[in-house]
Amino acid sequence: MKASPTQFLLLISGPSGVGKSSVYTPVMQEDPQLGFSVSCTTRPRRPGEIDGTHYHFLSRNEFERQRAQGAFVESFTVHDELYGTRRADLERMLDAGLTPLLDVDVQGGEKILAAYKDRVVSVFLFPPSFEELEVRLRGRDTEDEKALKVRLENARWEVDYARHYEYWLVNDELKSAIEDLRAILRAERRRRRHWPNPPLSGPSSAA
Repeated sequence: MKASPTQFLLLISGPSGVGKSSVYTPVMQEDPQLGFSVSCTTRPRRPGEIDGTHYHFLSRNEFERQRAQGAFVESFTVHDELYGTRRADLERMLDAGLTPLLDVDVQGGEKILAAYKDRVVSVFLFPPSFEELEVRLRGRDTEDEKALKVRLENARWEVDYARHYEYWLVNDELKSAIEDLRAILRAERRRRRHWPNPPLSGPSSAA
């Protein structure tokens, strides 16, 4: 049987409003090996969001109970709400031969990188400018003025975490950003570090 590459985790981070889902959703729709890692959160559900699809929406008490049991590989408070990724959810996806795609805050990303090390392919998505980021956030019309200011302030320190990520993408022109993510996946699936053995074995050099 031919050797095949092991599954890795695709980590995507960037400031709120940068357009992460707009970039990775088309790639996921055409790539059956990609599976979305559904995070847990205590934040209220937005219109159109489905529990178990967009997030696992938990009460604060339930989130804290699971965190006390060590269920989360990463968990942080972001914009006054709790977010986390359960280790068991990731392991189930990897065991099923899927590449988990994680859309998490940079603080959570740091924990994922520490836990899975070389099994993580990390991508940081930048806005073309902070001014454009504000335009995009206001266009979403999902936060009040106070919450919007918090997200803009957080964006300025979040970009400092980009130095921990392998790939940097700027979401200036959406079509180009999508193609760049496709290219990253194509390259990583051929990267030697993800292959436990060569796809073909030659004659033994042993005497």
